[in-house]
Amino acid sequence: MSVRTPVVFIHGLWIHSASWQNWVDLYREAGYDPIAPGWPGDSDTVAKTRDNPAATGDRGIDDITASYRQVIENLATRPVVVGHSFGGLIAQKLLADEYASAGIAIDPAQIKGVKAVPFAQIRSGFPVLSRPGNKKKAVSLTKKQFRYGFGNAITEAESSELFDRWTIPGPGRPLFEATAANFSKVSPAAVDTKKGDRGPLLIIGGGKDNTVPEVVAEAAYKLYADSSATTDYQSFPDRGHSLVFDHGWRDVADFTLAWLKRQGI
Repeated sequence: MSVRTPVVFIHGLWIHSASWQNWVDLYREAGYDPIAPGWPGDSDTVAKTRDNPAATGDRGIDDITASYRQVIENLATRPVVVGHSFGGLIAQKLLADEYASAGIAIDPAQIKGVKAVPFAQIRSGFPVLSRPGNKKKAVSLTKKQFRYGFGNAITEAESSELFDRWTIPGPGRPLFEATAANFSKVSPAAVDTKKGDRGPLLIIGGGKDNTVPEVVAEAAYKLYADSSATTDYQSFPDRGHSLVFDHGWRDVADFTLAWLKRQGI
């Protein structure tokens, strides 16, 4: 009896893991064994997570990455990791550290070495970064902030509906860590981009993304130029940061499945 390849979906800042459910169902139908664990401190529902924001506060990139390593260590074999936003950064770390057989980083938060800092990204992170005390707290977005950072490429009505359905408080620490990465000798946002014996990596950028503008995703891709391992890039020019859970999620998901098939996974 063959073992289904496990897939671990990793959500990003401010979004609950349940937002991956459509992907989980699609990947299961395609023959994989998918799961979507939350970040440390997340509850199993959006409502419960909102009711206890303190549980998600003061968690950094290393804490979140360690929680997914623990999940992976309990699997029968190394999984494919699929991450969105900060989940995309964590997916790259897991792949480089040989915890995954392949990685897909969708609109990934900037890793150490990415120098592009577009104004849209600064504005999207301002609700957290404007107050140093937020480094140890959980911060929630307003509906207006979500509209700018996530829902700018969809209708206002859909943005509002997604905000109500999926948003949760998120720890401020990862944003501070990523922002300071290039000024730190040792940073949790560092990834070994030169590693040649890792599994294949796909980076996806959204052309209308304000939270992780496509120039940031492209810059991450270019950092892998010295690696002999497979590294591919795909742009979705008309998509914003909500691309994995808005009405157009299936286009992105189908592309990732086709890419995995081409890798023989």
